[in-house]
Amino acid sequence: MRSQGQVRFIRVSSRAQKIAAGAAVGVLGMWAASVGALALSQWSAGSESAALAQRAASVAKAEKNVARYRENVAADLSDLARRQQFIEQMVDAHIEELPEESGDAQSTAKPDAEAKKVSLIVPGSGSLADVEAKQLALVERLTRYADGRSQAAMASIRQLGINPNAMISRARMAEGGPLVKLATGADGSVDPRFLTMGKSLARMDALENGLASIPQVSPAHVAYVSSSYGYRSDPFTGGAAFHAGLDFPGPMGSPIYAAAKGRVTFVGQKSGYGNCIEVTHGNGLMTRYGHLSGFRTRVGQDVDAGALIGAMGSTGRSTGPHLHFEVRVNDRPVNPRPFLEAAQRLQGANKSATGGQEENH
Repeated sequence: MRSQGQVRFIRVSSRAQKIAAGAAVGVLGMWAASVGALALSQWSAGSESAALAQRAASVAKAEKNVARYRENVAADLSDLARRQQFIEQMVDAHIEELPEESGDAQSTAKPDAEAKKVSLIVPGSGSLADVEAKQLALVERLTRYADGRSQAAMASIRQLGINPNAMISRARMAEGGPLVKLATGADGSVDPRFLTMGKSLARMDALENGLASIPQVSPAHVAYVSSSYGYRSDPFTGGAAFHAGLDFPGPMGSPIYAAAKGRVTFVGQKSGYGNCIEVTHGNGLMTRYGHLSGFRTRVGQDVDAGALIGAMGSTGRSTGPHLHFEVRVNDRPVNPRPFLEAAQRLQGANKSATGGQEENH
């Protein structure tokens, strides 16, 4: 170093140099450590903030989903109520009580995915999916039940010599009335499974009503038929004539019964028939009862098969007490005998199946 115009040298020992160097390294190390700690602290704080933000987003998403499912609970319960109303209306309209469930029938009904999600997430709605599954199982059972009864009715109608499909088609020719919509969804839609059930029940009704409208009960309890359908010699002129029905002879005043359920559409006198009753059964079928001595019914009255409607007589063009019975399809006479003979076979089969407890008229 320079001092008073002279250069002087300061000698530093190696030991002092080492001490100074060590001190410098130590200071640098401490500075580096403090900077690293600060950086680590800042990184850690950033990571925690990011994790907290991610967790907050997840919680918000979950809360949003739960809120959405909670809002859907009311909609799902409303749909279940609509479905229940649909089922109750169908049962009340088509069958008196629910059929017994057969042990071998396995339901494939499963609840919708949305109902399952709601029941799993929202407390208090755990039975939602179970209720829906039970409803769908009932719909399947009612569909099978209706289809089974339809098949039985079709078999019986075929035994009577009538095409059941043609009967269904005729039943659909005259339809109308105010619109009363059915729906299972809030948007007015109908679940296809409920639609299938409704169509099966309607088909069952059409076939069973058609079967019931076919003459199946003898209109008079007599031992024999005195004059058959078709050609005969006229009892008054002796000439060739066509007989459009069956004649049942019997005592004056013997009871006369409706051959099938229907509505009385004529009560009075008709040329050649004397006192006459006509019962319309639907599907173009009508039965006519002539030569009566008295009436036991009135126009517009609904009657069941076997209902008492009149008394045997000899009014009109008649030679003695008897019933002239006609079956007409679209106002054209057909032979009543096949209907009554097939009915006797069916009644015999029903008696065997019920142990002989079938009611007689």
